[in-house]
Amino acid sequence: MNSLKRLFSIVHNRKQPWWIKIQTQTPECTYYFGPFDSKKEAIVSQTGYVEDLVQEGAQHVISALEKTRPARLTSCVFDEPCL
Repeated sequence: MNSLKRLFSIVHNRKQPWWIKIQTQTPECTYYFGPFDSKKEAIVSQTGYVEDLVQEGAQHVISALEKTRPARLTSCVFDEPCL
């Protein structure tokens, strides 16, 4: 990668906000929570979102932090209602 592309990539990644991505197997859904200005802020909030989904009946919950701009905040398999 040339220097200009690398510099653009670094600047672009710094501007990307942090999001919490939570995937559940039951219902089969993906949720995004955010945006957060820092990774630390996202980490502090992550547990609360997971706990809320579990209390609502979600099972097999996996969460991760991502620097992204999600196109949709919630997406689920058609036959299953989102929480």
